[in-house]
Amino acid sequence: MVKAVFFDRDGVVNEVIDRGENFFVGEKKVRWTAPHHHSEFRFKPGIKEVLEAVGKLGYLRILVTNQPDIAYGKLPQEQHERIMAEVQKLAFDDIFICFHRRNDGCVCKKPLPGMLMDAAKKWSIHLPSSYMVGDTENDLGAAKAAGVRSVIVSDGRNNHLESDSHIENLLSILEIINE
Repeated sequence: MVKAVFFDRDGVVNEVIDRGENFFVGEKKVRWTAPHHHSEFRFKPGIKEVLEAVGKLGYLRILVTNQPDIAYGKLPQEQHERIMAEVQKLAFDDIFICFHRRNDGCVCKKPLPGMLMDAAKKWSIHLPSSYMVGDTENDLGAAKAAGVRSVIVSDGRNNHLESDSHIENLLSILEIINE
């Protein structure tokens, strides 16, 4: 049986950026965003070690990330490619990216489960034995819709979210998947 840990990117693999009170993406006011420039990109502490350990436990490590900022004109394609070149140095077995805006009607954009379902089909993943590690309501929605267990990386912005598990640091995921 193939099992996986799905990881969100922004807020899990790398730090999110505080844009302040008056920042808009499309028509939606947002405070925390993905990096819009390579110079803003910082890995979360412990991500490399976590990915290696998750792999040693027999789980596929799959990145599933919404990246609409290119379509919204906030992230130049060249900067996205530089950021993803850094991410691709990590021990991910596969990467799935949705570039669509929130109103494009895309089935892969979280909270819909499209990226998780595509990965499950490609890799023959047993979803009930798998996990989604995220930091937002969209990550929870995708986990629930795909039938995987949800883990929220708590950061003060998301403590109110109801998931199967909350962790304070990434290394805690190892305790959860070892249960």
